Amino acid sequence: MPDEHVSVFPSMGVVFLALAAAVWIFGLISLARRGHFGAVPWPVVGSLRALPLQRWSPPPLEYTELTPAEQAAFAGLVRQLTKRR
Repeated sequence: MPDEHVSVFPSMGVVFLALAAAVWIFGLISLARRGHFGAVPWPVVGSLRALPLQRWSPPPLEYTELTPAEQAAFAGLVRQLTKRR
């Protein structure tokens, strides 16, 4: 008997592929009957609770007032950098 050492897995693979093909064909036929071949509309933005709402305007400007000593230090740094050119 040559078949006594054959594994069950190849035959299970064939059965699985046949079932997957049958489900795929059934899905295509049901979609074709309903006429849903085409672009799928995106869900409403409000229904996406996991994503934060997007900003349509830039964030407000932020700034910090410099002390006179910091302004002088910054002016000295700018002078040093412009002398190198």
